[in-house]
Amino acid sequence: MRTSSSFLLILLAAPVTACHRDIPSLNPPPAAAPPLRPLFLPPDDSLLTETVRTSLRHEGTPDAREAEMTTVSRFSAEQDSWVLTQRVTRSRYLQGGQPMESLVDTVLQRAVLRLRLAADGTYVRLVEPEAVLAAIREVAPRELDVTPLERFFAPDALEARTRGEWEVKYGGIYGRAWVPGQRGYAVGVLPVGGREVTYLLERTFTGTQLTEQGEALVFSLRCLAQPGDVSPQAVRDTLRLAGDPQVTPGVECDGEQLLGKGRFLPVRRGFTLRASLDGETWTWATQSTLESVRALEEEQR
Repeated sequence: MRTSSSFLLILLAAPVTACHRDIPSLNPPPAAAPPLRPLFLPPDDSLLTETVRTSLRHEGTPDAREAEMTTVSRFSAEQDSWVLTQRVTRSRYLQGGQPMESLVDTVLQRAVLRLRLAADGTYVRLVEPEAVLAAIREVAPRELDVTPLERFFAPDALEARTRGEWEVKYGGIYGRAWVPGQRGYAVGVLPVGGREVTYLLERTFTGTQLTEQGEALVFSLRCLAQPGDVSPQAVRDTLRLAGDPQVTPGVECDGEQLLGKGRFLPVRRGFTLRASLDGETWTWATQSTLESVRALEEEQR
């Protein structure tokens, strides 16, 4: 009896299905959202205040090294380019949760970093990179050997490090079309465990998100292993432009980055890298958050 009932339902459903098969839908399928093409349009009338926290942990060592700082940035339009002026207003270092005195704190708060960027946000060069060395010589006690610090902040080293950081964070994003699932790539270098770790970053556009700073583009971040001959052309081009470096084996990373949709705002970025070096695991993590966007008039009051 149950089989007969089921058969009857099929017979009843068949004509209904047949009738509806030839009737066009009155609601056309939704069209795919057009690609987003973000332009590099920083607010040239505002001060951007960010907090940055980083940590470095070594497997088997409970005490992490941590750094916290607050930066204030301003963009100025100059002859078809931009100048980014950034100063550190607060910084501190911690070892195992305990504050550590460091000459670097004083240097960072004394020196002002200035970057020249092209109109589309492409990194051009540092402006007066020797200003950091001048700050070191100004504040360091005469009896203190600051040779390692001077080597770290030497103009060429500072230039290369700043360029690399900008490219990893923002290179290849602006002036191109993005659709969800599309990927971009960058090569990063990070000093970890007394070595330079080279990693290949993949940035995937996942959509937009409403934040306190307005609508933001959302990118997921992860690291890739050394690519082979069958890797996407975009990956091979990225490595070629970086000088064909070898990606450090045993490196993994993940994170997320949010950037303003209508104008350049570094809303939020979290990034964690794990490197296995000589059988030991190092974990480096950073978190930056845009705390406020204030008009220049407010700052001058």
